[in-house]
Amino acid sequence: MEGHNNPPPRRVLVVDDNRDSADSLAMVLGIYGHDARPAYDGTEALALAESFEPEVVLLDIGLPDIDGREVCRRLRALPRGPGMLIVAQTGWSSETDQASTREAGFDHHAVKPVDPDSVLGWMSREPLRQPA
Repeated sequence: MEGHNNPPPRRVLVVDDNRDSADSLAMVLGIYGHDARPAYDGTEALALAESFEPEVVLLDIGLPDIDGREVCRRLRALPRGPGMLIVAQTGWSSETDQASTREAGFDHHAVKPVDPDSVLGWMSREPLRQPA
């Protein structure tokens, strides 16, 4: 993975109902020193976010229980939510799709499969937001 400095270790929550995708991305981020944990639906992601307090969330939009946009809104409402870097991971890439993720509070919109190099680049280039 090239083209950026590896960011300092972060707590990363990877949310995807495709277990292989979530586990693989979490494993790759772990290789780069991040504490990356997978969740496989919105309910599990919200519960894990309460205890794990992620700094970065890679969030699938098409989850089986709670739409990813709603999960993003709920994450932003948590005490540490405003400071999280939240990236939509989706197969949808139209202007309308990107506008809906921005409106829901996502920082970035990534089309699956999400490139770990892009994620590391965002984490190294952007300071994480400070909670209000």
